[in-house]
Amino acid sequence: MSARLALTLGALLGLAAVAFGALGAHALKTRLSPEMAAVWQTAVQYHGWHALALIATGLVLGQRPGATAVGVAGWLFLAGVVLFPGSLYVLALTGARTFGWLTPAGGVALLSGWAALAWGVWRD
Repeated sequence: MSARLALTLGALLGLAAVAFGALGAHALKTRLSPEMAAVWQTAVQYHGWHALALIATGLVLGQRPGATAVGVAGWLFLAGVVLFPGSLYVLALTGARTFGWLTPAGGVALLSGWAALAWGVWRD
């Protein structure tokens, strides 16, 4: 992943996190049960934090363009946001637990992204 791509995707994920937060606080406020509203809020929090992680990754890549592990971290953060908060958004909206296995897979991707970022900053 390039610095430019990481920064762009991080900014777009941040935009989406704010939009989804507003959607949950306003448009979905009366439609979600308290339990599903909490699930939505958890999704928004992880989404927003990892948008910032992707921006941080882009900043590191800007300083160290050849940092392979840092680039891998960026892809893992992106995959993790799609899978972890993404599956929680689906759960909150539909109540369907069919894709519940995606949530822990997304969590592993996010954890792996942090590990790759730490490794890449230390090693590269």
